[in-house]
Amino acid sequence: MKIGFIGVGVMGSSMVKNLLKKAYAVEIYARHPEKVKEVVQAGATLIPSIATLAAQNELIITMVGFPKDVESIYFDDDKILNHAKAGTIMIDMTTSSPSLAQKIAQAAKTKGLYSLDCPVTGGDIGAKEGTLTIFGGGDEAVFKQVRPILEAMGKTIVYVGQAGMGQHAKLANQIGVAGAMAAVAEMMAYGRAKGLNLEQLIPIWNTGSAASTQLKVSAPRALANNFQPGFYIKHFIKDMKLAISETENLDLKMLHTVLKMYEKLASEGCEDLGTQALVKFYE
Repeated sequence: MKIGFIGVGVMGSSMVKNLLKKAYAVEIYARHPEKVKEVVQAGATLIPSIATLAAQNELIITMVGFPKDVESIYFDDDKILNHAKAGTIMIDMTTSSPSLAQKIAQAAKTKGLYSLDCPVTGGDIGAKEGTLTIFGGGDEAVFKQVRPILEAMGKTIVYVGQAGMGQHAKLANQIGVAGAMAAVAEMMAYGRAKGLNLEQLIPIWNTGSAASTQLKVSAPRALANNFQPGFYIKHFIKDMKLAISETENLDLKMLHTVLKMYEKLASEGCEDLGTQALVKFYE
């Protein structure tokens, strides 16, 4: 199956490389071709337009930044929906809006196309190692058809329901990440205030009931003043806002609190740092 991939950034570049390692033919589109030279050297073919990529691939994967980007690359006149051939399968792996996933699925059906929402979690490390967790929403038969391709990029692949449900599962996941990252930042703030040796204790804490992926991955990065993005603050703010927009009558106090913390950092110029930069809130 020929694969077209749009969104070859921090996560997408590693995902494309893992598809290439499994001998899939992958065409890519990038707004900034100079940033994807390494992926092209790995075997991907750079295509000059989304319209061309959409017209000549049986499967199109998108992994972009924000819902507005997703909407544009699917619905603009010169983009995917107007140029994909009947029978094409489209998989949006961006963390995006559940209602937008449903809108894409409905539009796809009218054109004889198939659409899945399959957002991922696992960060830059999971993308590099091919161990991402992938939540699948949409037609289950189509999901089963593309499962081998998803398995080239992820380790835990789960179908969670019809269009939009993959996005709901990911947003719930991000609520958990928000709490875990805030907990790590406060652990480190308390430890520093009391003169604890954090370099010694972070691995120890990870052997007990406080263990978490954020403590294992994000805490050492923060301790080393490494704020390079495995996941951008600006994208995490987007995820938290999406979750809040879906809460209706739920009052998720922790989520609102952590969002305000990250928004403060973003207002101070930290939006392009990694989420581990939350420790700066306590400085």
